Amino acid sequence: MTTVLAKLNKVDLRQAWKHEALDFTNWLSKQENLDLLGEEMEIEIRPIQLEAQVGKFRVDILAEEEGTGRKIVIENQMENTNHDHLGKIITYAAGYDAEIIIWIVKDFREEHRSAIDWLNEHTLEKIGFFLIKIELWQIEGSKPAPKFAIIASPNEWTKVGIVPTPTKLKQLDFWTKFKDFVSAKDRGIKLQKPLPQHWYNVTLGTVDALVSLTINSKENRIRCSLFIPKNRELFNFLKSKKDEIEGKIGEAQWHAAPVESSIRITREVTDVFAPNHEENYFSWLYEKTVLFRNVFGKHLKEFKEQPSQV
Repeated sequence: MTTVLAKLNKVDLRQAWKHEALDFTNWLSKQENLDLLGEEMEIEIRPIQLEAQVGKFRVDILAEEEGTGRKIVIENQMENTNHDHLGKIITYAAGYDAEIIIWIVKDFREEHRSAIDWLNEHTLEKIGFFLIKIELWQIEGSKPAPKFAIIASPNEWTKVGIVPTPTKLKQLDFWTKFKDFVSAKDRGIKLQKPLPQHWYNVTLGTVDALVSLTINSKENRIRCSLFIPKNRELFNFLKSKKDEIEGKIGEAQWHAAPVESSIRITREVTDVFAPNHEENYFSWLYEKTVLFRNVFGKHLKEFKEQPSQV
């Protein structure tokens, strides 16, 4: 039996969005559409402001990465790339000290893709430039569906100017397998793109805190932490509930610092990268992630609902 397949047709962008600013930018700024973009990039994007001013210019969308608060600027161009918009994204990045810069276009010139690659290779490690193509597709007269395609993006290895070490490759393999393990168990946890580093973050739906998982191959330990980047008041609030919290997560290490604070639980292991123990480590990290989300999620909500102190 032969299956009859439908035909996929490309749709002109202007059929859906007549005006770049009034139509496309307003459409993209909706959370469900930023989620589509974020899924392709494997980050979580939360909007802050449309047409945010930078001197005499205005960035189309100012946003932030959920869980880290890193600033994101998004510049839309429903035409081919040009020098004017290349200059704008750099201006906007500087104006808001953005770490994620996204240039969405109808199509691109090769010299502009090369420029984005050059920026990714020569700017600070924490800064990433993305060139993304937007397309519309439909199946035999259906409603058109958007498709984002990443044309240029940061390369975490070449950005630091070194060849990945054996340890970095093992870290990447560990987190890639961990992501696959969790995805097979729980589709409710949004997972980031695995990178060759010793930590892996899971967002909590707020910029105030996130769950940070770490592996230490020198001291052979794995750890689950509530990481609080810039909110000492939140840390003190949680510390006031230490007995209640430790009654649920077990004894923890409470680390307060002027800028960054954390609440950690640690497990000593024989060998972080032992293949025959990987699934056991994945289970522990996953279970602690779920536990932290449940326990601290409640207290984070309580903290936000406190009456403001004037």
